[in-house]
Amino acid sequence: MIEIKTIGKIAIRAIQANKMRSILTSLGVIIGVSAVIIMLSIGNGAQQSIQEEMKTMGSNLIIIRSGVATSSGARGGHGSQPTMKGSDGDAIQEKIPAIKLAAPVLEETAQIVYGNANWSTGITGTDNRMFEIKEWNLAYGRYFSRTDIRNAAKVAILGQTVAKELFGDMDPLGKTIRIKGIPFVVIGALETRGQTGMGMDQDDVVYIPLSTAQKKVMGVSFPDQVKMVMLQAVDADSTYTSQEEIRALLRQRHNLGTNKEDDFVIRNLTQMMDMMKNSTKIMTILLGSIASISLLVGGIGIMNIMLVSVTERTREIGIRMAIGAKTWDIRWQFLTEALVLSLIGGLIGVLVGLLGAQLVTHFSSLTAKVSLLYVLLPFSFSGLVGLFFGFYPAYKASLLNPINALRYE
Repeated sequence: MIEIKTIGKIAIRAIQANKMRSILTSLGVIIGVSAVIIMLSIGNGAQQSIQEEMKTMGSNLIIIRSGVATSSGARGGHGSQPTMKGSDGDAIQEKIPAIKLAAPVLEETAQIVYGNANWSTGITGTDNRMFEIKEWNLAYGRYFSRTDIRNAAKVAILGQTVAKELFGDMDPLGKTIRIKGIPFVVIGALETRGQTGMGMDQDDVVYIPLSTAQKKVMGVSFPDQVKMVMLQAVDADSTYTSQEEIRALLRQRHNLGTNKEDDFVIRNLTQMMDMMKNSTKIMTILLGSIASISLLVGGIGIMNIMLVSVTERTREIGIRMAIGAKTWDIRWQFLTEALVLSLIGGLIGVLVGLLGAQLVTHFSSLTAKVSLLYVLLPFSFSGLVGLFFGFYPAYKASLLNPINALRYE
């Protein structure tokens, strides 16, 4: 049997003899491999973006909003019926072991003024548990003290966007800003968080004590009213298992009878994020599958060219058989040529795919994250495509009759 090294040399020599045809044959594999890498990288980038957004929002989150108000048959949106209290969150944190933290939230948009500068932003009344849930550290300054919350102090913690818009390069600590005309002293600024996957600027916010928001800024329909309560469970599974306990406790606290609907809405953000991650996984598989079709088309191109090559080299095959080449020697020769063609195309496709992923990230809003798996997978598949589609031409060549092959013109 001819040595593998010799077969490889013969295959490379045959490919070099028809350079342009070899390039065109490999083109389908190049396109296929590069397309698979780019598509899988885009899907991978989407999954990582969701994971990064989950980190900035906090982990294991449940949000409870006030219910839906109905007037003359017309139903408002979530939160249109003020029903939630800050004490509801305290009760949930105290009585349900699966809930680690509960932060009350009261929020609205308002104009903030400092000197000649002004900025419209979101004002959030809450307490320090919100920063624990979001794992959001201060860049400088301090958090709210117990005295601030107890006395409804007029103090504020700024997001970096607000700090930049109002103060530029100045240090905002100790400066007095006005929210709805009410003076507030800046006691701190949070670290930069950036935008969410939906394009919302997380740093464009001002936090004030919940008691201050309730009594001096936003006004409430009843004492301790909040717009929502943000909960953090001890783990991801608890966000699912604790929902019925939360619902039962709130119905009891809100004195809801058996026939009455809930006057609150529970949203499991962990479940929503899991659904989004599953959707991106499905999208990644779909994109990869679509791109893989071009690899199969490239394989068909290899098979067609190899069949043409068998016809052109019929006399050569006859000579090899006449001097002692066995059936499998002929098969290995043509299989090797098909494999080399597809691997060369695969290697070039990897380089094109890596470049394409970089260009997608640079010139579009999509983020393509390349991983080693997404490179090795299509490259390996290109080799398998070469072997699979090269087998029939190799098999056909090995079955030629040496005498007839030698007579072939």
